[in-house]
Amino acid sequence: MKLYPAIDVLDGRAVRLLYGKRDQVTDYGDPVEFAKRWADEGAEILHVVDLSGAFGEAGGFEKVLERIARVGVPVQSGGGLRSMADIHRRFRAGADRVVLGTVCVEHPEVLYEAVGRYKEKIVAGIDAKDGFLAVRGWTQLADKDAFEFGCEAKALGIADAVFTDIGRDGALAGVNVAETVRMGETGLNIIASGGVRDLNDIRALKEQGVYGVILGRALYTGALTFKDAFEVS
Repeated sequence: MKLYPAIDVLDGRAVRLLYGKRDQVTDYGDPVEFAKRWADEGAEILHVVDLSGAFGEAGGFEKVLERIARVGVPVQSGGGLRSMADIHRRFRAGADRVVLGTVCVEHPEVLYEAVGRYKEKIVAGIDAKDGFLAVRGWTQLADKDAFEFGCEAKALGIADAVFTDIGRDGALAGVNVAETVRMGETGLNIIASGGVRDLNDIRALKEQGVYGVILGRALYTGALTFKDAFEVS
């Protein structure tokens, strides 16, 4: 199972949000230092998110991403991507793959063009609450069934998807294994996100054949180490 240490960037700082809420933020410091740390501990890919962009704010994310990319570990990046121009800039800044969420709902033509141009480098972002997609930095629920969107993404030719149960994100509440497995019935390779608290969550996902998992707050608080997570994955 692939491990994706998360680096969420807000106003140039590495942070964790509780349930994705802008006003419930913990600042952990320089995101580049965390990129170096996860690289030194053996990470094979990083999940780097522009939270400022996701909330519609300017935060100088591309400059931070360029510094992270120079660490030498491949980067999967999402957040704030609303147009082809945004996607182009993200790749130029050093992303190897980009995750598209809100734009898939609001401007599906951008998703089609992006997949046509970048193919396997496009990852679907399925952020769900009560079965529906959450958009705009999870501040709004779209009238779009999350599972249905996953099926559409697969039909379009997308292979991988990040699935986040936003009701658990950043809360160390335990990963939603059942819903993650169900999302895999779309045929997508599912990267689980949200709620991972310890090695038991990682073991549970692996036992169910889940493709990958994003590690967030549990790494930052020391509830688990990347080394231990890697050994059980």
